[in-house]
Amino acid sequence: MSDLFDKGSGRVADLGHRPLADRLRPLVLSDVIGQRQVLGPDAPLSVMLASGTLSSLIFWGPPGVGKTTIARLLADETDLHFVQISAIFSGVPELRKVFEAARIRRQNGQGTLLFVDEIHRFNKAQQDGFLPHMEDGTILLVGATTENPSFELNAAVMSRAQVMVLERLPLADLELMAQRAEQELGKTLPLDAAARGALLEMADGDGRALLNLVEQVAAWTVAGPLDKAALATRLMRRAAQYDKGGDAHYNLISALHKSVRGSDPDAALYWFARMLEGGEDPRYLARRITRMAVEDIGLADPQAQAICLQSWDTFERLGSPEGELALAQAVTYLALAPKSNAGYVAYKAARRAAKQTGSEPPPKHILNAPTKMMKEQGYGAGYAYDHDAEDGFSGQNYFPETMQRPVLYAPVERGFERELKKRLDYFAKLRAKRDERG
Repeated sequence: MSDLFDKGSGRVADLGHRPLADRLRPLVLSDVIGQRQVLGPDAPLSVMLASGTLSSLIFWGPPGVGKTTIARLLADETDLHFVQISAIFSGVPELRKVFEAARIRRQNGQGTLLFVDEIHRFNKAQQDGFLPHMEDGTILLVGATTENPSFELNAAVMSRAQVMVLERLPLADLELMAQRAEQELGKTLPLDAAARGALLEMADGDGRALLNLVEQVAAWTVAGPLDKAALATRLMRRAAQYDKGGDAHYNLISALHKSVRGSDPDAALYWFARMLEGGEDPRYLARRITRMAVEDIGLADPQAQAICLQSWDTFERLGSPEGELALAQAVTYLALAPKSNAGYVAYKAARRAAKQTGSEPPPKHILNAPTKMMKEQGYGAGYAYDHDAEDGFSGQNYFPETMQRPVLYAPVERGFERELKKRLDYFAKLRAKRDERG
């Protein structure tokens, strides 16, 4: 016990080790690395502080980009008392205590900046609980979320706060952070240029993760600078940020879909691989690429859908990881296939027309007449059997008699739909001739 006692101060010595990320936490906003889109000279936060009109805020961005740090510094800049809670560990009783303390603080002449980490974790009722305290000035709310606030936060909270989008840190900002860390540690990282670049990439845009990696590497005792291969044997690459139920999931599937639609097989394969590396279910990807074949290729290449279904079946037979190759080949085929959404557009137009026309019956001449009464009502009268007509085409009207004939399907001049367009044009000419004859 005597070794733990500091005789000079009469207190137990603090043996706790402050992590590098804590030691390098900026003391003023101008020291924050990155996020120029919100902290630059003419950016929203700078304008608010200059005008003395700081409002409640929602910081939306990935982990490790400075949400907590900026919130703390905003409190310092505005002389507000800083209170931090996490929605993961806080419930209604804790919130009541926070609001009551803020109310008392306000009566004594000091405001409160309440920073709520993972604010999207609060349910609707809990989020509603912030509103009266925001409106009467008891708190200035700064929420932090990694999820899209448009989907996760109440409209009432959103209407009372401005959303600030914080971005993952680019390599240049991560390099600046690494240099600051080296100055703080008083040593240069034992890495060659390629290994240093690999270390920055391992952080994946997360400043906190980078500083943790730097702290590990700086503690190593090595004879000389390590190369990229040596670094890889000593450090595991951190898992990519990916939540199968969150924004990353929807952002990446959107990127994959649009890359396929844009006929870029390299980009399509990249986003496909990113989703697999993030732990996405290959069956989900199989379903989505089959949808792409139906929606964006359609009859321009009727084989595309079959190839997707075959690749899906191959995956089910081979399992993972071999089966993913079949899905990758389907992605490549889709990206290079001729594109047409004509079938998709026609389907949606047909659904709209069906809703608008309600219960309009088919024309009587194409109705069957199995009973005498139905024949007397004119069912089937005048029906032209197409196989007996010239060119195998009668040109009769098959829409409700009160409905003007619409054009729903308009094939494009690409792939197999070019041939379908020729057929449509051919039948249109025959129909026009039949109409002229009366």
